[in-house]
Amino acid sequence: MAESDWDTVTVLRKKGPSSAQTKSKQAVAAAQRRGEEVETTKKWSAGQNKQHLVTKNTAKLDRETEELHHERVPLEVGKVIQKGRQDKGMTQKDLATKINEKPQVIADYESGKAIPNNQIISKIERIIGLRLRGKEIGLPLELKPKKK
Repeated sequence: MAESDWDTVTVLRKKGPSSAQTKSKQAVAAAQRRGEEVETTKKWSAGQNKQHLVTKNTAKLDRETEELHHERVPLEVGKVIQKGRQDKGMTQKDLATKINEKPQVIADYESGKAIPNNQIISKIERIIGLRLRGKEIGLPLELKPKKK
């Protein structure tokens, strides 16, 4: 029973520095001073969100010159959306909820700042019951009966 001595402690392994500690500037500098081989690589575009990268074309469109610009929703359409929404007693938020969009989208369409999207326009047309495209803007939308 001499093997089960409660007073002795056996260390099996010593834990090394964590990966965060080995990557710090201080740890790299200390390793270089000790003469150890240190390899550092910079990841290309590491930690950046690629969705929001500004490209040359995006910058051109942001400047919006005469020949290169986004089409905007006509102010007439915005007024029709606003009138139709108010006639139904809805707020911008109510309308946005019904078409599964953010309230800011409705605000942009009503103020004429939005870039037209036919899917969104058709959803708004169905909810407010007024035409928003073509020559008959503002007229009631006649829903065609579903074919069987």
